[in-house]
Amino acid sequence: MPELPEVEVVRRGLARWTAHRTIADAEVLHPRAVRRHIGGPDDFTHRLKGHVIGAPSRRGKYLWLPLADTNTSVLAHLGMSGQLLVQPSEAPDEKHLRIRIRFADDLGTELRFVDQRTFGGLSLHENTLDGLPDVIEHIARDPLDPEFDEAAFHIALRRRRTTIKRALLDQSLISGVGNIYADEALWRAKLHYDRPTATFTRPRTAELLGYVRDVMNAALAVGGTSFDSLYVNVNGESGYFDRSLDAYGREGEPCRRCGTVMRRRPWMNRSSYFCPRCQRLPVTRRRLP
Repeated sequence: MPELPEVEVVRRGLARWTAHRTIADAEVLHPRAVRRHIGGPDDFTHRLKGHVIGAPSRRGKYLWLPLADTNTSVLAHLGMSGQLLVQPSEAPDEKHLRIRIRFADDLGTELRFVDQRTFGGLSLHENTLDGLPDVIEHIARDPLDPEFDEAAFHIALRRRRTTIKRALLDQSLISGVGNIYADEALWRAKLHYDRPTATFTRPRTAELLGYVRDVMNAALAVGGTSFDSLYVNVNGESGYFDRSLDAYGREGEPCRRCGTVMRRRPWMNRSSYFCPRCQRLPVTRRRLP
C-alpha cells in the first residue's frame, strides 16, 4: 500500500484536476472495485451523479474526495496497485480500468480508477463532524499534520509497550508511515527497529519524529517512491525517491554512513533493512510480555 508521500502526491494532483468539478456520471467496470460500498455498483454511480467534488483530503495513507453539497465522501482504497488517473476523455481505456468518472464541463478530462490486482476500490461513506469518512475516524493524525500532538504521541508511545517499528506502523498511534519510510527514518535516527518503546525519552521521540518528517518531505519533493509501474501520480508519472533510499532494499550494500554491509531480517511478513553497526539493539532490552 502506498505510504503518506505517495498518497499526498496523488491528493495534490486531484486537487488540481478534480476539485470543484461536477460529476456528470460514473461507470463501474468491475464490481470488486466497489465491494466496500454497501449499496453496490448501481447505488454508487447513482449517488455520485450531479454532485460537486470538494477539496481532496488525506489523513496518513487514506485519501478521500468530499462531495461538497452532501455529508458524504468518496474514500479511495489504493491497495497494492490502485491508481487514480486524470486522463483525456478520448484516451484509450487502460487494461485494468475499473471505474470511470465523467465531469459536466468542457475540460476534456475524466477521472479513472485503475487497479491491476483489484485489492483497492472506491466507496461512499458518511462524514464525521471532523469531515473524515466514518470508517477511518480511528486513524491517528500523521506527522505532517499541523495538529499532530508530539507530547501526546510520546506518552502513547511509552505506554504502548511494544517495539519502535511496530509503533511507527500502528495507524491508530501515528498514521502515514509504512515499511519503507519506517526503515528510512530509523536508519537516520540510528535506531534498531526492535528497540522497546518504553526506553524512549521525550528528546529521543522528538528527534525520531524529525527524521520521519525529513524523509517524508524528501520523498514528496521527488514524487514519492516507485519500484514498478504500479504507483504513479494522476498523470501516470513515477516517483524517484527509490534512488535516494538509505536503508530499504539495500541488503548487502555498504551503509552510506559507516560502510558496514546492510542487512535484511524477516519482520511481520515484511522485511526490515538496517545497519548492524549504526543501529545496534540496546543490550539492556527487556523481554516484553
